[in-house]
Amino acid sequence: MEREALLPIPSCCNLSLQTRKRDRENAIPSNGHGIGNGVSSSGTVGILSREERRRRRRATQKYRTAHATRERVRVEAFNLAFAELRKLLPTLPPDKKLSKIEILRLAICYIAYLNHVLEA
Repeated sequence: MEREALLPIPSCCNLSLQTRKRDRENAIPSNGHGIGNGVSSSGTVGILSREERRRRRRATQKYRTAHATRERVRVEAFNLAFAELRKLLPTLPPDKKLSKIEILRLAICYIAYLNHVLEA
C-alpha cells in the first residue's frame, strides 16, 4: 500500500494522488538521494532501479563471502543457545540427542511443571 493512501490529504492541497504518483514516476532522481546512474545489462546508460542495484551488490564475491560469514556466526550462536538450553532440561538418558523442536517443547513442559510446583 502506498504511503499517500495512509496519510490524510490536507484540503488546501489541490494535487490528487494520481498527479503526485505520476510526478514521482516522471521525476529523474539526482545522485545525492541515494539513486545513482548506471549502465544497464544492455549497455545503455540509465537509472538503475533499487532492486537492480541490490542484485548487483549482492552478486559480488566480497558481499557473498561476508554474508556467508555472518550467517555462519549466526547459526553457531543459535546452536550454542540450544545446547545451553538442552543442558538445563531433565531427560532420560541425560545425554539423549534431541532435535531443536524437541528441546523447545521439553522446555515449555518443564517450565509449566516448575510453575505448577511453585503454585502448589
